[in-house]
Amino acid sequence: MGISQYIKVIGRGKDGARSLTREQATDLFGQVLDGTVTDLEVGGFCLAMRIKGETAEEMAGFLDATHQRLQRLPDNGLTTVVLPSYNGARKLPVLTPLLALLLSREGVPVLVHGTATEDRRATSEAVLAALGTVAAHTVSPLGAGQLAVVPTEVLLPGLKRLLDVRRTVGLRNPAHSLVKLMNPCLGRALVVGSYTHPEYAVSMAETFALTGAHALLLRGTEGEPVADARRTPQMEAFRNGQRHLLQAAQDGPLASLPELPRDVDAASTAAYIRSVLDGSRPVPAPIALQVAHILQEVSRPTTAETNRPTAVHTP
Repeated sequence: MGISQYIKVIGRGKDGARSLTREQATDLFGQVLDGTVTDLEVGGFCLAMRIKGETAEEMAGFLDATHQRLQRLPDNGLTTVVLPSYNGARKLPVLTPLLALLLSREGVPVLVHGTATEDRRATSEAVLAALGTVAAHTVSPLGAGQLAVVPTEVLLPGLKRLLDVRRTVGLRNPAHSLVKLMNPCLGRALVVGSYTHPEYAVSMAETFALTGAHALLLRGTEGEPVADARRTPQMEAFRNGQRHLLQAAQDGPLASLPELPRDVDAASTAAYIRSVLDGSRPVPAPIALQVAHILQEVSRPTTAETNRPTAVHTP
């Protein structure tokens, strides 16, 4: 069906709009990713979805269309940790690279994917480049302990184009949530999804559950998939879509604050990360906890044993 017919369904305002089925959402989003629709139609789709909001069924359909088109990393026989990095640094340094390097140091293959969505923020790609890891131009399998930075346009050019619509209209669209949910790996992966506002915690959890995802979900630092270095957030695991509480949010006043760089530019952040990796500074406690939870999830068996009910654990 042509995209204009879908826009008629979703574009009737907050109260009059109807939701799409998963199959309809897959068809619509596939047309957008393939570039077979006009810029005006893409803008109409983005604005309509911004007003209506995405259901879990629609987001699952958008993910289906995306996964059908992604240049996905080949199966490496391991569990790859996927860190979507799209927000960058605003007031706090972007410490997604620190999380990635701590995990790779433990022998875990790590994929960081993303693109700059705002020009004035330091990105994980820039920080990792300052640390000696440059962005890849192709996708390739990752071995144990290897870290790759893959720009969104390498994974799927149409998705990058849709993210860039924000620069024109000034508003987010479904792609900004989708990139934090998608799995760019053909093999087993643990997607670390993050949110900034409570409503996205609900919608992301519903989508992870519906799609049977293997994921970790937390309120990240300014939208990045890394725990806030100052306060431990709640962390949840999704194992084949089943939800498990791993870590309760830290309550009460902060007893102390970690020593973080005052400047959030790439060079200052890279220098701080080097000092943590060489032991000159401690790993911030919330990030150390996040690393421990991720390693625990990565090491879980992939057999039917994974599906057995697991008691909620709150360290």
